[in-house]
Amino acid sequence: MTYIKPTAPLLPTFARRAGAVLLAGLLSAAAVAQDGPQKLAPVPLRAGFHAIQAEVARTPEQRAVGLMHRKEMGANEGMLFVFERPAEQCFWMKNTLIPLSIAFLNEDGSVVNIADMKPQSLDSHCSEKPVRFALEMNQGWFAKRGIKPGFRIEGAPFPSR
Repeated sequence: MTYIKPTAPLLPTFARRAGAVLLAGLLSAAAVAQDGPQKLAPVPLRAGFHAIQAEVARTPEQRAVGLMHRKEMGANEGMLFVFERPAEQCFWMKNTLIPLSIAFLNEDGSVVNIADMKPQSLDSHCSEKPVRFALEMNQGWFAKRGIKPGFRIEGAPFPSR
């Protein structure tokens, strides 16, 4: 699940907090309305010679639900979160039942940073700089393949070299 940090520093603190509370309530309502895991259309990606089938979460509602309520995920399956414009992106694992690793990706698919996330936790995991994409895979997937910051994920969402 993702949350959006207020980006307008000129807003009074109260207005920012009220907006954050309203957004959290809307996201919680969307999560409550979700009966089970969502299934989104996948896109093929590549990490070197490793094939990935990533479901694509493009809308705010799809991104809010993410991989919640999943009991398992295939070894090379994941979810690609696509945002309209680069921004600091933060994720937590409320209602997510499986441990995940998340790679925050630049516009060209290059990895900015990777974080491991514990199931059913509200701990926040954020990109180290503004990004347009985040890719969630089973925990340890990136480490087992030697994927680190600077490595480039390839596929249709990212421009060709």
